[in-house]
Amino acid sequence: QVQLVESGGGLVQAGGSLKLSCTASTNIFSFRGMGWFRQAPGKQRELVAEFDRSSTNYADSVEGRFTITRDNVKNIVYLQMADLKPEDTAIYYCNAKTTDWSLYWGQGTQVTVSS
Repeated sequence: QVQLVESGGGLVQAGGSLKLSCTASTNIFSFRGMGWFRQAPGKQRELVAEFDRSSTNYADSVEGRFTITRDNVKNIVYLQMADLKPEDTAIYYCNAKTTDWSLYWGQGTQVTVSS
């Protein structure tokens, strides 16, 4: 069982920055991949950024503004968000895909961008 805990959300003005963290309860180096998703009110959960063993992908809406990185020693995945827009307002979730193809989710962290 893998536990994921997100942190770093909050209220920020448009144009500002936030850095989200996702701390895993186990070694992330062995995971098939990890990613960040978000869900705005009344909308479906959507991919923000993810990486697997060979590539990193970003949603078109965040390309060039958001960066996903990882610290394999601390077992943390980060999402650095810059030039935030009101439409980035959502609950941000971290997920992890393990080697047995299980999928785990964190509880989410709220990001609110004011105009």
